[in-house]
Amino acid sequence: MEVRVFDTTLRDGEQSPGAAMRAADRLRIARGLDRAGVDVIEAGFSAASPAVAESVAEIAAHVTRASVAALARTVEGDIHAAWESIRRARAPRIHTFIATSPIHMEHKLRMTPRQVLAAVESSVRTARSLCADVEFSAEDATRSDHDFLVEIFQTALDAGATTLNVPDTVGYTQPHEYAALIALLRARVQGSERAIFSVHCHDDLGLAVANTLAAVRAGARQIECTVNGIGERAGNCALEETLAAMRVRQDVYGVDVHFDMAAIPALSRMVARATHMPVQKHKAVVGANAFAHESGIHQDGVLKHRSTYEVLPAEMLGQRAARLHLGRQSGRHAIRVRLERLGFAFEKPELDRFYQSFLEMANTKREITDADLRTMANRIPAGIGQPA
Repeated sequence: MEVRVFDTTLRDGEQSPGAAMRAADRLRIARGLDRAGVDVIEAGFSAASPAVAESVAEIAAHVTRASVAALARTVEGDIHAAWESIRRARAPRIHTFIATSPIHMEHKLRMTPRQVLAAVESSVRTARSLCADVEFSAEDATRSDHDFLVEIFQTALDAGATTLNVPDTVGYTQPHEYAALIALLRARVQGSERAIFSVHCHDDLGLAVANTLAAVRAGARQIECTVNGIGERAGNCALEETLAAMRVRQDVYGVDVHFDMAAIPALSRMVARATHMPVQKHKAVVGANAFAHESGIHQDGVLKHRSTYEVLPAEMLGQRAARLHLGRQSGRHAIRVRLERLGFAFEKPELDRFYQSFLEMANTKREITDADLRTMANRIPAGIGQPA
């Protein structure tokens, strides 16, 4: 079974406060995503402004493999604006949405459930008259009444939607709840096998990746995510974390994702630069410390066998071997290995003396560099430290 990757870095990701990107950066990222194997690139909300519409059209014209989607409210003007932006794409998709939860319908839309149903039916039919590939999203689905949600998705499917998206718009749901909802919808929407069920999770409670993975196990076959997990408020489901989990734990998920994992580090850096949003060092998969070890116990373990403390092979991401960060938590094994790489070999008594000098310096510096090691090693009396 195959899971499609729908990347919304250029739409939902760019909605992160302060993350607006230049058109050239957006195109560069789109091309990178395309080369890496993303199935769908959501290029933007075309009705937002002429500049966004122009950027979406440029991306649609240059992407050679992936589908290119444009977002639209269930408003005829939005749908036509989306179509005009993507109509020259190799594989265009119109993505239309409306909120379905009681709180959104009452306080934001000020529409009745019957009015929302009518908007879904009309907008999906309009989109389908323009484009063969139509995705419908029920915004705030996880806080919607389940019976009403079944009716909403049935209406969208019957009107011509080919992908049915079940967003956890505010990051509210829990993994077991989300999995049950996906299973319920697949069972109760008549003819659901004609559509792909998609999931779009936000990270307000830190569960975006966990919820997405739970939904995959329940039968969702498209995941919507962003590079570095950027997005509204606390962000979206992180593309790199979700793909890594499915690849490493294929025994659990049993699905195929056609994506070049080695492209992830470069994509992460590209998005971080374009949005001026640095990646925190401890971020899973792409953080600077994701494959770094300082604890002496951990360093000793990975030097003996990488899998003792690394479940994700760095090579899968085109990365080098584990990085041993030398600091005051480091042990003798890591220091000896680093010294040997620098051309110094010490017997145990001299290594013990060197280690004491190392600890004195480590108490004053966050990281001991190779230059520091050479300086300390060269202070060892001649005949004690010999070139390896």
